[in-house]
Amino acid sequence: MVVLAFCAGNPLSAQNPKTSGVFTIVLDAGHGGKDPGCIGKKGGREKNINLAVVKAVGKLLEKNEKDIKVVYTRQTDVFVELNERAAIANRVKADLFVSVHTNALPGGKVNYGAETYTLGMHRAADNLAVATRENSVITLEKDYQSHYEGFDPNSAESYIIFEFMQDKNMEKSVNMARLVQKQFRAAGRPDKGVHQAGFLVLRATSMPSCLIELGYITGEENYLCSESGTTQMSNCIYKAIVNYKNQHK
Repeated sequence: MVVLAFCAGNPLSAQNPKTSGVFTIVLDAGHGGKDPGCIGKKGGREKNINLAVVKAVGKLLEKNEKDIKVVYTRQTDVFVELNERAAIANRVKADLFVSVHTNALPGGKVNYGAETYTLGMHRAADNLAVATRENSVITLEKDYQSHYEGFDPNSAESYIIFEFMQDKNMEKSVNMARLVQKQFRAAGRPDKGVHQAGFLVLRATSMPSCLIELGYITGEENYLCSESGTTQMSNCIYKAIVNYKNQHK
């Protein structure tokens, strides 16, 4: 097992080419550093939940899957720009990119369950709301207007481009998303389904990719922040990755 960890300030180099015959996965813990993500009523922070689950998934892969190379976008509490997260995956020529996040509802509304997204059309208002929230992190980046070519995460017009994008990886991405949700259902998690939305972190990747919303911190904070919750969620994602890898060698 080859395990690589690349965070902000530690760019990849040409000395890390893709190894022939090895399945490479990039695990992306959403948010981090100055960007806490969603915050629960009891002080739980999305960035910590995401990182705990990603590290647990990586540990399972490292221990049990000798033909999988694991690369992390971050393994500590640091801020990594969205375009750099995707660039890491592209530089190592990953076979799969999985971004892990935690959901929330405004106004203290309560909801439960996991859902998984792929890049694509987001006609449903709820899908657009999730994408808008996750994409708004770019406003914390320096000169984000030029980095993302004038993209405004809060403008519906900015998302029109996703209606026209032809994603050659869509079929495999959707397959991975379905495998994730299948494992969540088997574990007894409420199944919120597979959706498409305009996530910037997925737009820039050149391989099959998906974004997992583990659950709602507005309703499931205790579970999401618990060791047992981390164990259950990471096991689900781990099994989905292995199943995907076996299907797409």
